Amino acid sequence: MKRVLLLGYAALAYLSFVAIVGWAVTFVADLDIVSGIDHGPAAARGTAVAIDLALLGVFAVHHSLMARPAAKRALTRFVPQAAERSTYVLTADLLLALVLWQWRPVGPILWHVDTQPWRVLLWAGYLTGWVVAIASTFLIDHLDFVGLRQASAQTWARTHEPPRLTTRGLYTLVRHPIMLGLLIAFWVTPTLSVGHLLFATAGTAYVIVGIRFEEADLRRTLGARYVDYARRTPALLPVRRRAATGASAPVSREEAS
Repeated sequence: MKRVLLLGYAALAYLSFVAIVGWAVTFVADLDIVSGIDHGPAAARGTAVAIDLALLGVFAVHHSLMARPAAKRALTRFVPQAAERSTYVLTADLLLALVLWQWRPVGPILWHVDTQPWRVLLWAGYLTGWVVAIASTFLIDHLDFVGLRQASAQTWARTHEPPRLTTRGLYTLVRHPIMLGLLIAFWVTPTLSVGHLLFATAGTAYVIVGIRFEEADLRRTLGARYVDYARRTPALLPVRRRAATGASAPVSREEAS
């Protein structure tokens, strides 16, 4: 029964991940299906900025600190080891849902592109960013990334082997393609408001800080192997350094939902 509950818990976390990704795509595009980056409860500009930064700050602190090894070890005092990743995913999804739900729009509009084909091209670039981010999770181990692999291994009494990242595809070009995809999605838009600029700027700052934490963990854990991979492969901008050799390194989990 405990194993079934564990698998059900992991499935719930995964469904929340899928739902929040879909919500985020429509939110940043300001489709206003559930909420939009330029649609929501009205507030004075200063109040709106303060609320938005507080929401993003809470999410960023959780997302970064809970990804640290010490935090993971502390969490397993309260939840099974096989549920640690699912718990991280679920709590991050809930906090991101809070951001999208309580976000306060901030005007005015800084630019608005209505001329074709540029508007279509900008929307295509926006969607490309999300495709890059999501596809990158499948280049590693998507099921492990969202916690299902760990739970299913426990359910069926199998040994869970941490995934390994082969430097192929997008990971041949950059070390953090998930983050690169998110940055593209944040910035490529036909309509940019002050609120959207705030969201994109704060998101970019989080990506930069998050990568620094993650790189430190990977260098400490992998040593010379990761140093060599980092020397050959840029972090975010796909500027070719040297041809990748196909070396493998354990997956980075900083780039979560």
